[in-house]
Amino acid sequence: MRMISLIIVDADACPVKEEVLALTAPLNIPVTFVASYNHFSVNRTGNWVFVDTTKEAADLKIVNLTTATTLVITQDIGLASLLLAKAALVINQYGLIYDVNTIDASLERRYLAAKQRRQGVHSKGPKAFTTADRHMFKQRFSNYLQTNE
Repeated sequence: MRMISLIIVDADACPVKEEVLALTAPLNIPVTFVASYNHFSVNRTGNWVFVDTTKEAADLKIVNLTTATTLVITQDIGLASLLLAKAALVINQYGLIYDVNTIDASLERRYLAAKQRRQGVHSKGPKAFTTADRHMFKQRFSNYLQTNE
C-alpha cells in the first residue's frame, strides 16, 4: 500500500466531483480538478486548474501533475495508460481500477470501437450515469481511500 498525496480529477466530463470532495475532506487529501476553459464556472468548490481548449491540453496537464503517489480519476483510457506508466493509481467514474493487468484489454476495446465508428457503425454511446453508479463509486472510492491512507 502506498499513501495518496494528491487526487487529480479529469473534470471536464466527471460525474462524481461532489462525491470526491465529500469523501476526501475528512482525510485532508488535496484534490485538484483539471478542466478546459470551456468548462469554467464561477460556482465551483475546491482547487481548479484550467487549461487551454486545445485537444489533449487537460490530459497533458494531468500527466505533468501526476506522481507515483497520485490517484487520478478519469474516464479516458488513453490517459489512464500514460498515468500507469508513471506508477500512478488510476480509477474511473465507477470506481473501477485501471492497472497494468487490465489496461491492454481496455485499450483494445477502445481501438475496436473507434475502428467500427470509422467504418460507419455507430453504437448508442455510453449509458446514462445512474444513482446506482454514483453509489457504487462512493463505496469503492471510500474503500480505496481507507486502504491507502
